[in-house]
Amino acid sequence: MSYSLPRLRAADMKFEHAADICSWRYPEPYNIYGWLPWEQMVQLGVEFGDTHIREQQYISIVDERDRLWGFAQLFPMENVIRLGLGMRPDWCGHGMGKRFMTAIMEEALRRYPDQTIDLEVLSWNERAIRTYRKVGFCISDCYEKLTPSGPEMFYCMVYTPTLT
Repeated sequence: MSYSLPRLRAADMKFEHAADICSWRYPEPYNIYGWLPWEQMVQLGVEFGDTHIREQQYISIVDERDRLWGFAQLFPMENVIRLGLGMRPDWCGHGMGKRFMTAIMEEALRRYPDQTIDLEVLSWNERAIRTYRKVGFCISDCYEKLTPSGPEMFYCMVYTPTLT
């Protein structure tokens, strides 16, 4: 019996996907990536809790059976699209990061073919940094930002397609 890896693709973020994402809990030190409870996100109208922002900026990453693997935000800034993303916690660390990122990048490049695409990552998150490098991102800057747990060092990584 052969096992084939799932084919991942971008899809519109459904209401149900957004609510599910709010229930995800990551182990330490990745717990910094958690969200507020869904009801609070909707009440405050923040991020994908706001219907307009969800429809304009967020995508779900699903497999061929429409199971939710994660999400991405394609946040428009001046001359750049900033990615924010998250993979379902129970599927992190199992070698699916490159496939996950490829699905995100296919959609980002389809929507924004002439834009620079970058992302921010905590400098200690070596697992994510390795994955981002595998799909063509390189570190362009390092800086400190305030997080819910205090100041942290971040890398800005820019997509450079010639590296893939």
